[in-house]
Amino acid sequence: MALHTWFECKIQYEKTIENGMTKKVTEPYLVDALSFTEAEARITEEIAPFMSGEFSVANIKRANYSDLFYSIDTASDRWYKAKLVFITLDEKSGKEKKINTYVLVQATNFHTALKNLDEGMKGTMADYVIASLQETPLMDVYPFGGEEERLTIYH
Repeated sequence: MALHTWFECKIQYEKTIENGMTKKVTEPYLVDALSFTEAEARITEEIAPFMSGEFSVANIKRANYSDLFYSIDTASDRWYKAKLVFITLDEKSGKEKKINTYVLVQATNFHTALKNLDEGMKGTMADYVIASLQETPLMDVYPFGGEEERLTIYH
């Protein structure tokens, strides 16, 4: 599996709302890139075909996700952030050590997110606890390899 460096990019643009008026909005997207510069270039390239007017990259920050679990259900249009706590035993002291990890799960709702998380974590040898699972405002996720990688690597 490829090692990913995720960047959350906020895109600002004028969106037409139900009553026909336009409103300035900022929406977050996740992109896999090697640097901030590449993240800006990649998100601009990915978003441009879907924007009818002007848009700008308002902010870019690193996102610390260790894994992403994609859903095979095409109706899954939401992303959930899960905080997992792995419990290991410190060999020297004999004490339990807790390590926090964050993963993203694609799903249609909270219940399917939990199911998809459990499915994605099957076969994990270490003990872990799901400390939290919450919906994110992410609009979409763009791995480095695009759809091909999304289909071949993830569930």
